[in-house]
Amino acid sequence: MRYISTRGQAAPRGFEGVLLAGLAEDGGLFVPETWPTLSPAEWRALRGLPYAELAARILTPFVGDAVAEADLRRMCDEAYGSFAHPATTPLVQIAPNTFALELFHGPTLAFKDVALQLLGRLFDHVLAKRGERITIVGATSGDTGSAAIEACRDRAAIDITILHPRGRTSDVQRRQMTTVLSPNVRNIAVEGDFDTCQDLVKAMFADTPFRTDMRLAAVNSINWARIAAQIPYYAYAALNLGAPDRAVALAVPTGNFGNVLAAWAVRRMGLPVERLIVASNRNDILTRFFAGNDMSMRAVEPSLSPSMDIAVSSNFERVLHDALGRDGAATDQAMQRFRATGHMPVPDAAWAEMKNLFHGFSLDDAGTVAEINRLWRDAGYLADPHTACGTAAAAALAPSGIPVIVAATAHPAKFPDAVERATGIRPPLPRHLADLYERPERFDVLPADLATIEAAVRSHALRNAA
Repeated sequence: MRYISTRGQAAPRGFEGVLLAGLAEDGGLFVPETWPTLSPAEWRALRGLPYAELAARILTPFVGDAVAEADLRRMCDEAYGSFAHPATTPLVQIAPNTFALELFHGPTLAFKDVALQLLGRLFDHVLAKRGERITIVGATSGDTGSAAIEACRDRAAIDITILHPRGRTSDVQRRQMTTVLSPNVRNIAVEGDFDTCQDLVKAMFADTPFRTDMRLAAVNSINWARIAAQIPYYAYAALNLGAPDRAVALAVPTGNFGNVLAAWAVRRMGLPVERLIVASNRNDILTRFFAGNDMSMRAVEPSLSPSMDIAVSSNFERVLHDALGRDGAATDQAMQRFRATGHMPVPDAAWAEMKNLFHGFSLDDAGTVAEINRLWRDAGYLADPHTACGTAAAAALAPSGIPVIVAATAHPAKFPDAVERATGIRPPLPRHLADLYERPERFDVLPADLATIEAAVRSHALRNAA
């Protein structure tokens, strides 16, 4: 398997190179040069497999010969053996034809664990083979940071610095990051929003001398390996509901478009996904685009679902590249214009192709509270605010006659204030996090200045390498 950049200028590379590079040198995102597909008979043969084995089999074509099959299976067993539920990502029926795919049974109670518990082990494996050390930098709107830190803490060949927007995560999300005191972990609260943090990370990757000197790597969903490791849970859910002999719809709460991109990828691999429902909060750039070809930036408004408080959905570039006939130059031109003007003119034919599959839906805070209450009242199901956006979207947009799978992206205890406001119930943290509010925090507050952030990343990495 080889990977190419969406902007067409970076040299193709294999899985190891994509894992360690994250962002392509031309500013684009890596995608498979050709998509692996499975026949209906091959999909049927995967039914009933334990999650870890299913994940290893689906990931094998993406990994290629970079990791031996036995090593990949072992890493999957180790990654998912730590999850609190024996099914890893169980399905829970919440309405006659609607199922919650619970992705929050990992160590940090969010869907990011499913990919990042495996990525930490893949990094270790590849770095040990190469005898190299890397510096991971990442931006988080709430959940990626804690999942990445948990996956990379105390690893000998990795230093990790995570940027989060100061005051714009939940207390649980922040503390899950800032109470990890491992020497290879640094947290920075940036004066700005998530997009500010994300722009700083991209700027560090675009700074070629700094990128080379620090051997930067990424754990955000700009890293293709992150997306690949999310594909298996959609396959697992669809197979359990009758695919490939029965079509499904997938409703995904998303901000940066990475989670729904993995849902799109499983369709590209041959499973019958009839509709992809993209659920957003009041920050509705994706809803506006799919409704009326309006891809335009607006100021981010803080919400009850902070992981979706995003103005620019980075992974949209991968779907755009496909819709533009995999034309790297056209994709680059569109993205450059978007950054320069805040508006992306997408050709009508490409937009029409995307809107035939993707259907956008947005929910404000009042609607989110009402939906959490409705789920508790009607189904006895306690949902976090992000999942509630997904279930509301499914109720509004699911096609009739086929099951709809809603990605339940976070444990309700990560957002206790919103859940209590909606239901009167304050969900407790699981036992392993019960003392989270008593743990000491460690983080730095820094301005959104590239030179300042780079200096902080450099000093952290050099201290640990000494």
